[in-house]
Amino acid sequence: MSAEATSPGAPIRRRGRPRIDLRRLGRAALFGPVSRDRLPDAIAHVVEAHRAHHPDADLSVLRRAYLLAETSHRGQMRKSGEPYITHPLAVTLILAELGAETTTLTASLLHDTVEDTEVTLDQVREEFGEEVCYLVDGVTKLEKVDYGAAAEPETFRKMLVATGDDVRVMSIKLADRLHNMRTLGVMRPEKQARIAKVTRDVLIPLAERLGVQALKTELEDLVFAILHPEEYARTDALIAAAADGPDPLGATAENIASVLREAGISSEVMVRPRHFVSVHRVRIKRGELRGSDFGRVLVLVGEDADCYAVLGELHTCFTPVISEFKDFIAAPKFNLYQSLHTAVVGPDGEVAEILIRTHRMHKVAEAGVVALGNPYVSEGAPQTAEPSDGERADPTRPGWLSRLLQWQQSAPDPDTFWTTLRADLAQDREITVFRTDGGMLGLPAGASCVDAAYAQHGDAAHACIGARVNGRLATLSTVLKDGDTVQPLLAEDAASGPSPDWLEHARTPAARIAITGWLDAHPQAADAGQPGAPADRDPQPSPPAVPETARARTATAVAERPDAAVRLAGCCTPVPPDEVTGFPVRGGAAVTVHRLECPAVARMEAVGRAPVAVSWGDEQACRVTLVAESFGRPRLLADLTEAIAGADAAVISATVEPPSEQRVRHTYTLRLPDAAGLPALMRAMREVPGVYDVSRAQHPAGAL
Repeated sequence: MSAEATSPGAPIRRRGRPRIDLRRLGRAALFGPVSRDRLPDAIAHVVEAHRAHHPDADLSVLRRAYLLAETSHRGQMRKSGEPYITHPLAVTLILAELGAETTTLTASLLHDTVEDTEVTLDQVREEFGEEVCYLVDGVTKLEKVDYGAAAEPETFRKMLVATGDDVRVMSIKLADRLHNMRTLGVMRPEKQARIAKVTRDVLIPLAERLGVQALKTELEDLVFAILHPEEYARTDALIAAAADGPDPLGATAENIASVLREAGISSEVMVRPRHFVSVHRVRIKRGELRGSDFGRVLVLVGEDADCYAVLGELHTCFTPVISEFKDFIAAPKFNLYQSLHTAVVGPDGEVAEILIRTHRMHKVAEAGVVALGNPYVSEGAPQTAEPSDGERADPTRPGWLSRLLQWQQSAPDPDTFWTTLRADLAQDREITVFRTDGGMLGLPAGASCVDAAYAQHGDAAHACIGARVNGRLATLSTVLKDGDTVQPLLAEDAASGPSPDWLEHARTPAARIAITGWLDAHPQAADAGQPGAPADRDPQPSPPAVPETARARTATAVAERPDAAVRLAGCCTPVPPDEVTGFPVRGGAAVTVHRLECPAVARMEAVGRAPVAVSWGDEQACRVTLVAESFGRPRLLADLTEAIAGADAAVISATVEPPSEQRVRHTYTLRLPDAAGLPALMRAMREVPGVYDVSRAQHPAGAL
């Protein structure tokens, strides 16, 4: 969109999809012939792509939308010198290639007009109808906040609200970001890096959640090139070298096609090259690439039953690698993805990965919700029809999106929203558990009884004392499995509340926000580390507390409270020379020290709690929690531990989360002999191969 208007120049060399010449597109937009009964030449590529998916589509509305967009943007230029109209044209072409229906393409052509020109929403509604107006308005609302480090959380909160009403809004936003990432070269390197990081942290996971793999993979490659140029160049060289060598997958594909022909199974067999990030992940995982690692064999058939017939023939005629078999047809992924995955060993010993799916599954795998058309009208109804009941219950909206919409309204501030959003997007799988009343709950993998309690009962779950899982009593920390039946047990004492330890077991944003809100409203219970209900409500042993004996002393209160115990807050783990403040707890018997920028400080001051001045004492040893994010590879944990030991830091506790998309998150609580050594320690950890970020934790170890 306008905030991201840039020029061509991104370093990605894509394979298989010809790139449209924007300068030629711009000339056609300005000077191409337009008659009353034909489309402008500038939109010919969009029309061709759209007709491939929707041969009977009414193209007159696209003509009118293009003419309005071109005239309203006339005179506006991108930073690269192209007419601005090339941007909405390129965004619309991306969506047309994915198979988006006419209403989405119409809104895409107009998506910047209300934001950047004199065109009004009333004009759009009058000429193109309520649905197009609704989509344009939804996309426009995402641009009301400037893109900056502080503005990003609120921007994406608005994005989710708009997406929740209509997933097509997010489809346009993703295509918009893809085109801007393709043409990011004119930006300053630091701005490129900032945009790439936001794309990596939020938009790529959202594209994954919406199932739009075609956008997700290209965005991953563009981000990879900007944030890791050396690794990208190395991967590019490996791909180029493999292209000049033998093609083991081609031979395997021919053998598979021959086997299926003899079996009488109608199919289409092809080799699908891996994208750059996928090749990089395979290299990190295996250390050395084989010729068959640069792609996978794709088999397309007509019916679901044919998929299993193909699988049977392949496992009969080739040697299967059983550990590689996955059935995503019987158990689809959370993002609508369906396919059979297997691998076979060829005569030359090469292992070939194989994907088996129907043509319909393939379309959804590539385009996700974009391929599902207009979710608000029945087949055969006008594409611009309004919802009959005024409500927008989107049948294409996955359960994870509904959950995000529920908890985003409860997030107390943008920072909390941002943190919980990233945590939720990091979940790559969801489970279904059953309630004893016959209902079902969709939860992320790794969710516990705490999460189930808040998902079912909301704030009433504050009084939860345990649960029954599959009919047996279980603690709140019990991790649920797909298909479990869970019954949270609530205490009759409605005044009781959660323990801070519950945050160690909560995986869903809804549960974490509800627990944190209660603890903030009851600071004495929270700071004292005492539950609001009897101590035996969850018999699990408490983990070691993150705060330790004070490394700070009260400055203005040593005389007033000489016996006060001082401890470091676990939410921000302050170390010298951080600027700090303190808050009395347990009636003044203790003081908890926080970093000044800790969100808890603002929350406690907002409810009237008076801070106490504190300063660092002479003892320089400190305790700190660090989070290392990396690509997974063998010996990564050993190398990180060696880097920590080399800085004379002692590991108090360590948590390694399950890998997600070959990315791994490590959380370490460490004791350093001298706080001055913290920057050097963080640099040493960042230099470990595969590690792309090391940061100070803002939450207790293992909380997110």
